[in-house]
Amino acid sequence: MLHLVSLNCRYSHSCLALFYLRNALEQHLPEQPLLFSQFTINDPYYGTLLRISRERTKAVFFSVYIWNHSFVYRLINDLARLRPGLSIILGGPEAQALGELPEQCTLFLGELEGAPAAFYQDLNKGRLQSLYRAERPQSFPSPYRPEDFSGALKNRQLYYESSRGCPFSCSYCLSSGSKGVRHKPVELVKEELTALIAADPMIIKLVDRTFNDHPERALTIWQFLIKSAQQVRFHFEIAPDRFTEAMFALLATVPCDQFQFEIGIQSCHEPTLSAVKRKMDLAAACRNIQRLLALDTIHLHVDLILGLPFETKTSFRDALNQIFRLAPHYIQLGLLKVLPDTEIAQRAEEFGLIFCSEPPYEVLATRWLDHKQLSDLYELCECIESFYNNRFFRSLWHYLVQSGEEPFAFFAELLRLCREYDFFQLSRTHKLMMQILTALVQEREDKELLLDLLRYDWLRCGHRTLPEYLTKTSQTELRNRLRDALPQNIEDLFTYQTRVEFLKQARFIELSQEAVQFLGLTDQDHRGGALIALLPEQTKGVMRFNKAVVLPSYPY
Repeated sequence: MLHLVSLNCRYSHSCLALFYLRNALEQHLPEQPLLFSQFTINDPYYGTLLRISRERTKAVFFSVYIWNHSFVYRLINDLARLRPGLSIILGGPEAQALGELPEQCTLFLGELEGAPAAFYQDLNKGRLQSLYRAERPQSFPSPYRPEDFSGALKNRQLYYESSRGCPFSCSYCLSSGSKGVRHKPVELVKEELTALIAADPMIIKLVDRTFNDHPERALTIWQFLIKSAQQVRFHFEIAPDRFTEAMFALLATVPCDQFQFEIGIQSCHEPTLSAVKRKMDLAAACRNIQRLLALDTIHLHVDLILGLPFETKTSFRDALNQIFRLAPHYIQLGLLKVLPDTEIAQRAEEFGLIFCSEPPYEVLATRWLDHKQLSDLYELCECIESFYNNRFFRSLWHYLVQSGEEPFAFFAELLRLCREYDFFQLSRTHKLMMQILTALVQEREDKELLLDLLRYDWLRCGHRTLPEYLTKTSQTELRNRLRDALPQNIEDLFTYQTRVEFLKQARFIELSQEAVQFLGLTDQDHRGGALIALLPEQTKGVMRFNKAVVLPSYPY
């Protein structure tokens, strides 16, 4: 029996490579029974080892990635001691970087579809060599079967590739080693996606490195998905400067939340982009991101990388400010990973790169950022990711952009407070973040407006009451006043029959005139402020909030 093992980041993930492997083994060695096991790197190590070692299999297969490298390395060394006769086959992008391996390990380099016939022959005879290299295959049909969706893939994300390769040659990416992009025929993509859609998965993530590298092809597939699969979400990695007017016209018709876009900007510094061979029209990219955001139907996830060559504190600060002012839904600020067998690893000395010796090989310093500078920027990025990448404080971030305040400077002050509160050592809850932000805005001249914005954001995210330190008038007192003062009917809000339920279900907040005007809640004059009702119904759009309504002016 052959044992196929995946070690994913979390339970909801799946491993596309193992399904390809299963099909190839069944095709070439149909007489060999297969065992398919899925674990996560968060599972207890000892229990995982026992579950693998107790199976009386002749060979075990692992797909090795940056995120599971250390876990796999530990497993194979212990398995080698426990089962001296067990063949251990290692594939995947990080297999070659595992270092010194037990004698019974075999490295498989390349794409499984191009495996030499000798690999299967030797596997069947139990006489594997230490290394096999695959040829580059021409086709890579989807490996899934109908029974997978109710079995190994139930309640998991599905991964699908409509192409292999990348049109870019970024020096920090493993994809730069393979030239060109191989695209599946569009009709085959439609056929394979139809089978996946029928399984009604939680999400289908297309792992194409740049899905829209051929705009017309992307347009055709998007048209098909909009027509055929409005109930399923799809995730795409896209290049933001490769959009056409026809694509924008089509994307304007996408139902909210059907598509998610991951957008790799990486840097806004031209010398940096040139050094890592990342070609991009930054001005066009930013314009297109703004147009996509204006649709308010597609979740946009924008990436920057800290620690790239020629990136200084000043240039990275400028990039953070530029991306923040675009106001994407999610800003991912990742560290450069100096992966083995990439061009940037070969030029590490030239760029003064100091990086971790074990996966994921995070950068520690560069010629342009010493370790202290990079550490400070990393914590600032952690601060931005924690506070920004949710829907909790969107009015505050909108204020920063609209007022012209520099986002980097704001978050530098926020970082100072986070360190005082030991934020990075604690659970990063909404409550803790609100407490820190409240302390920060107390030091500002515009604190009254910002406190109102924080109150508003807290309640429209679904909380029933404000924290005590933000409460001016309790919900109970506001409801009692409204119970006496509200009329029996307010059009589009309640009738005399639903009045009691309205008072019970809604939350209420008093906001200043300045806050009401900034939030755009009404075009009427509320010189003394206004009373806002937060309703159970949610707004439309990517970021959903409880609907806010300004109550008519009554003597409350």
